[in-house]
Amino acid sequence: MGRKSTIAEDDLIEALSRVFRETGFDGATLTVLSQETGLQRASLYHRFPGGKEQMAQEVLAATERWLTDNLFDPLKADAPIEQRLQTLIAKLDDLYSSGKKACILNMLSSASDHDSPFSGAIRRIFGALIEAFSALAQEQGFDDAQARTRAERAVMLLHGSLVLSRGTGSQKPFERFLETLPDELLGQR
Repeated sequence: MGRKSTIAEDDLIEALSRVFRETGFDGATLTVLSQETGLQRASLYHRFPGGKEQMAQEVLAATERWLTDNLFDPLKADAPIEQRLQTLIAKLDDLYSSGKKACILNMLSSASDHDSPFSGAIRRIFGALIEAFSALAQEQGFDDAQARTRAERAVMLLHGSLVLSRGTGSQKPFERFLETLPDELLGQR
């Protein structure tokens, strides 16, 4: 049976995202990317003349669009804060498959290279996430400094829970994070 000669754009980005989430940038070989997308290497290079780096950048851009559409914009909606927070929790649970999926930001971050081709996008996305969480805490009545501290802690717990879930093979750390997120952001001052 031959390989697919075409793949829908959304499906292509999702397939690339899966590989980068599972293996990171260095582990995402062209062989694996080709197998996952069903496209031959030549087709991948035709679509992404910048190679694997361009693929990862487009995955990050798609991730940023998804976060904007599904988290950042809905958090600004004209709805009760508790409802927006429950929507946030449901979307995070969906995005990370209840803690089964690694975070693309983590998997494309390099501990030794803070000026990688992805560092700007990663910083921007983390900054937007912190700002969105901080805005919720401010709306709850926390001052700017308290809200930012709560938001940063929530982002640390989110990503730490994903790493711990992945490392232990258990979704429990991520599930506990989701349970405690309302208190982390909006709890007692």
